[in-house]
Amino acid sequence: MLVQRTLTNHIKASGIGVHSGRKITMNLLPAEEDQGVIFKRIDLEPAVEIKAVVENVGPTSFATTLIDGNVEIATVEHMMSAFAGLGIDNVTVEINDCEVPIMDGSASPFVFLIQSAGIKEQSKPKKFIKIKKEISITTDNGAYAKLSPYDGFKVTHSLVYDDESRKSLSKTTTVDFNSTTYLKEISRSRTYGFMNELEALKKNSLALGASQKNAIAIKDNKILNEDGLRSQDELVKHKILDVIGDLYLLQYNLIGEFEGYKSGHTQNNLLLRKLIEVPDSWELISSEVDNPIIDYIEPIIDPSLG
Repeated sequence: MLVQRTLTNHIKASGIGVHSGRKITMNLLPAEEDQGVIFKRIDLEPAVEIKAVVENVGPTSFATTLIDGNVEIATVEHMMSAFAGLGIDNVTVEINDCEVPIMDGSASPFVFLIQSAGIKEQSKPKKFIKIKKEISITTDNGAYAKLSPYDGFKVTHSLVYDDESRKSLSKTTTVDFNSTTYLKEISRSRTYGFMNELEALKKNSLALGASQKNAIAIKDNKILNEDGLRSQDELVKHKILDVIGDLYLLQYNLIGEFEGYKSGHTQNNLLLRKLIEVPDSWELISSEVDNPIIDYIEPIIDPSLG
């Protein structure tokens, strides 16, 4: 039986906000069974907690943002992706600003933090959302996203650019999920941006912290980063990284297949909201009575525990 997971110890880290450009500090704390993932703005008085669930998602233009009234916590998708990839069910993330730091632009630093804190298995069974029938959404730009029944978890994403100057960057990749695949193929894939869009973003007080230290910079279809890409399909694999993080806003790992075409955070969130609205398209299952075909890495034992 697969059981719920949390962290063994708390761990602290800091980094730059990709949009604010400010230094941000966060604390990752163990949590009780069935809590889920909670983000906590400790820079506010009183502190504000926002649960990482679909219903609390606000703006999705440049990142996935959680909201509670006027309080926001933006750019949660990379950290959520790491939690999903390592099977972390319950954790509290204290943060002293309005966005999760971008780190190196991938989920790898968050994976490192989780593994450094240690992964603790709890006693209650892990739960999954199992897709029973296909459900999809399409937006005006021709992008679509869909979920279908599948005995496991598989993600296919088609990164498509209609602009002639960017068509060479288009690519489709499929990943059949397990933690080993996630760690080796997905978690290190960085976010990316086009240099000709950077100035406009900064005029709107966005991407103030963006640099080649935390993103792949592209100009005239050329990668400007000195070390180049980490893999030939890093761009589309980063889209898959984002999908995994966005889907985890269902609060449980999925048993099913995701397919996205030209899709991003907006389509991902629309799809999840539609899924929730069609209750006969999915069911909540427990590893106590079902046997989901998903593998997670073995928990890391804290040496101090003997």
